[in-house]
Amino acid sequence: MRVLVAEDERRVADAVARGLRREGLAVDVAPDGAQALFKARVVDYDVIVLDRDLPELHGDDVCRALAAEQPTTKVLMLTASGALDDLVDGLALGADDYLAKPFAFAELVARVHALARRNGAARPPVLVAGDVELDPARREVRRAGIEVELSPKEFGVLEALLAAGGATVSTEDLLHRVWDEHADPFTNTVRMTVMTLRRKLGQPAVVHTVVGAGYRV
Repeated sequence: MRVLVAEDERRVADAVARGLRREGLAVDVAPDGAQALFKARVVDYDVIVLDRDLPELHGDDVCRALAAEQPTTKVLMLTASGALDDLVDGLALGADDYLAKPFAFAELVARVHALARRNGAARPPVLVAGDVELDPARREVRRAGIEVELSPKEFGVLEALLAAGGATVSTEDLLHRVWDEHADPFTNTVRMTVMTLRRKLGQPAVVHTVVGAGYRV
């Protein structure tokens, strides 16, 4: 899952980004509304965590623009006020959810995952291919009933491949879905991650290379 955190308070932005990355999400950060809107127009984010009171371009204006230009992008609006009028205003602007500060981080994570599930076609809660099972909610992978310990990036790659249902996923798409904006597009990190993922999953091979196209399960 690719998430943008638009928050001008550096401490809050860093804490939220670190926490979401620990959950295995690819996270970019924007310190003001102008940068948030620019990044959202370049990258197809699953969820945008948007502080309402942003400098340069107010969060309301960012939300309004996103609702008009990218109606499938889910927006979780953060605000210093939990008043009903603010909640109604935020949702009227096009936000999909609303969370008042201060908030419990576990609630933020749950809301981000809930919004992401509303994007695109519905998929089963547990992804299965042969004897491999991946449970996104519990962050667990099992093969033939035995748990397999994966790194966050290995987990993300496997989840993307399983969600594709046998279709080929390109290296570029994996880089976009699993890594953040700091990833080098010319790096071999995807190939190396797939190699370690294959080794951990064991034989027979689960992840297959489609020469010149990408990978599939």
